[in-house]
Amino acid sequence: MSGHSKFANIKHKKEKNDAAKGKIFTIIGREIAVAVKEGGPDPNNNFKLAQIIQKAKAANMPNDTIDRGIKKAAGDGNAVSYEQVVYEGYGPKGIAIIVEALTDNKNRTAANVRSAFTKGSGSIGTQGCVSYMFDTKGQIIVDKEECSLDADTLMEKALDAGADDFSEEDDSYEILTDPDSFYEVAKNLEGLNLPIVSSEVTKIPQNYVSLAGDADAEKQLQRTLDLLDEDDDVQNVYTNWEEY
Repeated sequence: MSGHSKFANIKHKKEKNDAAKGKIFTIIGREIAVAVKEGGPDPNNNFKLAQIIQKAKAANMPNDTIDRGIKKAAGDGNAVSYEQVVYEGYGPKGIAIIVEALTDNKNRTAANVRSAFTKGSGSIGTQGCVSYMFDTKGQIIVDKEECSLDADTLMEKALDAGADDFSEEDDSYEILTDPDSFYEVAKNLEGLNLPIVSSEVTKIPQNYVSLAGDADAEKQLQRTLDLLDEDDDVQNVYTNWEEY
């Protein structure tokens, strides 16, 4: 299943975010705080925290920063309480958009997200209006050029580790798992020292929509995505836009 470049898309986002590495760590720090509050500080007994730790490692977050975040969340009873909220809606040409946020002020976040959609000629929809177009999967992206294993060997090891699917892209390998087995698969693959670009539970579109040839629509959608990216409350944004 070749021809696309998920890695290019991820690199685009990563390069854009690298200048704001502090923001990435702040976002993950919030996720750690919420996970610890909900399930405790031990990743062996807190599946959500274990998933976030994998995401943090893939983002090159230092281990001592992760540990400090966990200890702080476990010991600070006066820490800010964040609530997870999800918004669904449409960009130009019906592009599906899901926004996940952690906020201490739902009114502020709702207003900012709605404004981002409006300024990009999109609209907020009702819960469930686009989420059915996505599958929740554990996803591990490996840099193909830097990987010492060939596709067949890596596929065999990934499937042996418990992965559901494996695909070879133009410049990367994609390993997909059931979200409930993601942490176990990721841990099983750690000993291979793979050049992992991204490792997280994410939402993957069942079908992609291209805006090729419609510069205005692309510009409007990018406006919405940029505004969402700038919002400190926003954790993740998923779309079915085919950027490649």
